[in-house]
Amino acid sequence: MIGIVVSRADHASTHIAERLLDLADWTQRQDDDRVDADGGGTYHVLDRTGAHGDERLELRTFDDLHIRLADPTPAFSERPDYLVFVSRHAGDTGPLLTCHFTGNFGAAEYGGEAGSFAPACPGVQRALLAGFDEHAPDEYGVAIEGTHHGPTALAVPAVFAEVGSDEAQWDDPAGAGAVARAVLDLPERGATVAVGDPERPRHVVGFGGGHYAPRFERVIRETAWGVGHVGIDWQLDELGHPEEHPEVLDAAIGASDADYALVADERPVLREALADRGVRVVGESWVRAVDDTPLDLVASLEAALCPVDDGLRFGERAGEGVDPDDGYRVVDLPATLLAEAQGIDADAAHAAVAAHTVGFETEQAGTRAAGRAAVPVVARDGGSDAAGPYDELVGALAAVLREKYDEVTREGDAVVARTESFDPERARTLGVPEGPKFGALSAGEAVEVNGRMIRPETVSREREEQFTV
Repeated sequence: MIGIVVSRADHASTHIAERLLDLADWTQRQDDDRVDADGGGTYHVLDRTGAHGDERLELRTFDDLHIRLADPTPAFSERPDYLVFVSRHAGDTGPLLTCHFTGNFGAAEYGGEAGSFAPACPGVQRALLAGFDEHAPDEYGVAIEGTHHGPTALAVPAVFAEVGSDEAQWDDPAGAGAVARAVLDLPERGATVAVGDPERPRHVVGFGGGHYAPRFERVIRETAWGVGHVGIDWQLDELGHPEEHPEVLDAAIGASDADYALVADERPVLREALADRGVRVVGESWVRAVDDTPLDLVASLEAALCPVDDGLRFGERAGEGVDPDDGYRVVDLPATLLAEAQGIDADAAHAAVAAHTVGFETEQAGTRAAGRAAVPVVARDGGSDAAGPYDELVGALAAVLREKYDEVTREGDAVVARTESFDPERARTLGVPEGPKFGALSAGEAVEVNGRMIRPETVSREREEQFTV
């Protein structure tokens, strides 16, 4: 169940609520056990069956401004899976739809408790951002914000869904309607609190950057990872020296349900403090490279090959349920064959390695395969081996060579490439003058010399290259 929290003290909030009620077939109900000011009285329920089964949304309205509310969870007829606070956004950013989690790295000037954080729901934020992208009017931007303000003492995860950035947008039916539609779409988008496996969610807790968080927004949009709380620069300034407030870091990590921290800039003291708490500090490139690769397999391959930060990249076979303990074998990439393929078509060579491996080492910022690779172990006549996948990799690299060579074959422990090429010495012995006629023969065209036709095959020779594999 999704609990939607509306504030009568926030005109944009009540406007979004009006659009929510207009857009779906809600049932009006009455709660006489709770006063109107605290979410009682008239409330609305939307029951429906969607792609993910039965779903319920319940809308309750409160007198106080959202950021000053005590926990609204008890007001709902059943415990929500998460809360969505529909709200205004204020700033100098022009028309904007935005969302964020709540908490305070320092003092609680705008609600909540100091050094406290509401439970985040990164999976809901991902779905909400996608809904904003779909429904935002043309003149509206879409963004996420860093963690700020209250409430913080919430029994269930929560996110703010906002329209801004001033009265023109708070009164705009199109802006309010876009937020309403994004909220109504959450069940259909499969929005859940966690991203990935709920037992080991794929979450980062974030640190650094401005109030609007494009780095973390990119992670949400472009990778399989979710983002929990984000300690933006001004919040970290309020935090002060992280070792003086270790409980605040612990609270932000715990409320994000994160084993990983993405730090947007250097901050060596913060990085050390996070590592001391068992959180792995990673960069955006690590998150992008890992993407949806199983995390146990990532750890295994980093130990067997090299860390992601040193060039480990993951192949397409990593998504096939490979056992991280014994589901792959480390082999040396065929160096000379790989180098020749890269010289012919670097992109095709990289794609060939990626298509046939679980993971592989790279150089040049991850763009060029080099060194070793992990190939999957597959069943073979009652046993298992990695020879087949390795041979497939060799075959894929050999196929790249066919762009340059006339014949490419596998002969034992080598790939042999042959081509017919123009032989200048043979041409000279037949009296062909250097210049345009050399060029024509090299291009496969016959030429006339002293009344005699010289055909290209007459002045060509076979060249053979062998690449040990």
